[in-house]
Amino acid sequence: MAAVTVLPVSLSARFKGSFAYFTVKDRLPQILTKVIDTLHRHKNEFFEEHGEKGVEAEKRAISFLSKLRNELQTDKPVTPLEDELPDAALWNQYLDYQRNLANESGELSWFQSPWLFVECYMYRRIQAALAQNPPIENFDVFKEGKAQNFFESQEAVIALCTYFQELLKNIKDLDEKQLQQELFKLLQVSLWGNKCDLSFSAGEDSSQKSSPLQSLENLLPYIVVNDMEKIWSLFLKAKKRNTEKSNVRVDIVLDNAGFELVSDFVLADFLLSSKLADEVHFHGKSIPWYVSDTTKHDFNWTVKQLQSANHMWMSRCGINWEGNLKKGVWVYHDHMFWTLPHDFSSMAGVAPDLYADLQKSNLIFFKGDLNYRKLTGDRKWEYTVPFHQALNKFHPAPLCSLRTLKSDTQVGLKPGQGEEIQASEPDWMVSGKYGIVQIDAAL
Repeated sequence: MAAVTVLPVSLSARFKGSFAYFTVKDRLPQILTKVIDTLHRHKNEFFEEHGEKGVEAEKRAISFLSKLRNELQTDKPVTPLEDELPDAALWNQYLDYQRNLANESGELSWFQSPWLFVECYMYRRIQAALAQNPPIENFDVFKEGKAQNFFESQEAVIALCTYFQELLKNIKDLDEKQLQQELFKLLQVSLWGNKCDLSFSAGEDSSQKSSPLQSLENLLPYIVVNDMEKIWSLFLKAKKRNTEKSNVRVDIVLDNAGFELVSDFVLADFLLSSKLADEVHFHGKSIPWYVSDTTKHDFNWTVKQLQSANHMWMSRCGINWEGNLKKGVWVYHDHMFWTLPHDFSSMAGVAPDLYADLQKSNLIFFKGDLNYRKLTGDRKWEYTVPFHQALNKFHPAPLCSLRTLKSDTQVGLKPGQGEEIQASEPDWMVSGKYGIVQIDAAL
């Protein structure tokens, strides 16, 4: 019999004083309060669009969310979903699965359950509050914050678009070493762009005020796992193996809208323009999620904003990117699996179609903290556990996490490395100051 790997315990608010505990106790209620406030502020708009029905729906949604906030704050049991959305049955099966894992009483409550599960569950219940209350069911309660984040990051967006358009002018003349240096730069911009996370700041301003291009040199020591050389080797191998028939495909599992999304677009465009890849597939969320995550609307809106910008290089980027989408060399997907509570080791069983699609990729970039938590199961891993092991058999294709640390799980460190940082900076795993470019290429 093959040895069964014993998985470490899930991060949870039941560990008082942990980051999960403070998230569930403070940050999640703050986010719900902001959502309720957002609905209040749009009351007139709902009335103008839908008349009295709109106002009634808004009141019902607010009452639903106020009840939810109370359940969370008083550590009530987590209840099955009652809406008719396509993923409701999968959610309720997962609820049963968690309940069976739970203590003898079989009750799953907000503070006693795995953090990843209850946090995802809260965002899914926000979606239910709107879905169950037409005619406001398509209202994105986070849209304003995402747009504001984009506009407040204008200077950084302009700097990045300008740098990139200048780079494109002579990209054909770059030798291999120069191409490698540019790839490393844009990987780092995409990595540090991940700092702009609105769920992490409970919706407070987290825009990118200045271009990270200027500070890459200073930020390099804060990349605690740096596998950029391995990424470069992987691209070179893929190009060598590539024949006329097989395209080199890169996938980017997106995180935040705003500056981070623009940095992902620049990386994707660079991969095509440098001929390191032939097509890029983006994966976004099918419902508003974790305050600032990218939906299809955010994706298209960002391209349009750039296109119509009155800045030459911004609009050039937007026009080129719209062209990439029309030509089919950029493809946007959303799959409901990305907004389920399951970690990615369940994907092959729960969403075999998505897993099979990802298997066609030469390299999958997973952006951000939530994707890392789902890659590693959001558990109390020892720092030195190999990334491959923590992935728990999730190996559709070579994959790479580009993540700034905002939760206390991290694997693949050198012996003593985590402890050494911890000694001088106790909150290093949750400050967003450290980052990783961490690859698992073994299938």
